[in-house]
Amino acid sequence: MSNTMPWVALVIAGLLEVCWAVGLKYTDGFRRPAPSILVILAIAASMFLLSWAARTLPIGTAYAVWVGIGALGAAILGAILFKEPVTAMRLVFLAMLVASIMGLKVTG
Repeated sequence: MSNTMPWVALVIAGLLEVCWAVGLKYTDGFRRPAPSILVILAIAASMFLLSWAARTLPIGTAYAVWVGIGALGAAILGAILFKEPVTAMRLVFLAMLVASIMGLKVTG
């Protein structure tokens, strides 16, 4: 297996994490069936891809990148979709998160 495929799977897993994290807002506490089913499917797919990537990548790196992508994406979509505050310090810390994710990829 090439070293690229686990990273591709990990990025897709992270993007699916963004989907389910943001999707939680639409489930209304899992009282709305359609969004709830989509969130559950996204969680399952995200976990599957994370576990598949972790067969090759170090679990500390894989988990940190997965969480980082999810946190970054949820923060961005939270600002866009839910009008969550965007402050200068929040942008600084999100930039540091991106740098951390890139650093883990380079050193992983």
